[in-house]
Amino acid sequence: MGMPADSRAAVAIALLYQNNRFLMQLREDKPGIAYPGCWAFFGGHLEPGELPEEGMRRELIEEIGYAPPDLLPFEINTQDPRFIRYVFYAPLLVELETLELNEGCDMGLVTIEEIQQGSRYSHQMGQAYPLGKPHQEILLNFIRQKAMS
Repeated sequence: MGMPADSRAAVAIALLYQNNRFLMQLREDKPGIAYPGCWAFFGGHLEPGELPEEGMRRELIEEIGYAPPDLLPFEINTQDPRFIRYVFYAPLLVELETLELNEGCDMGLVTIEEIQQGSRYSHQMGQAYPLGKPHQEILLNFIRQKAMS
């Protein structure tokens, strides 16, 4: 997969799923970050010359101390004027409790119903937060394409 000649930032994100639920992180509600106070995916910016899959593994290890054995490409999402998103997916093969949250203020397995509603309650923070709009759209698209229900 060649890197596009494009001035947008390249990011790699992971759809990690377990029992029809998807791992998401609650981003801190602070200025200067993308989607503050929203549920979003683990992942992040690619370093110069880094392949999307390498970047994805590095980010997952940094953010949750885990990377699945096989990450499969789902799509290259170019909807956002700021980012090109390389979207990967894989089953989450470990229990949620074994992951270490090194970025964000909460994480959890989000149900398809919560994805459709566009919000999820955070027990850590004691209130509900919205899903980032692009993250919700990517998930709905994934659920449709993979016929998960």
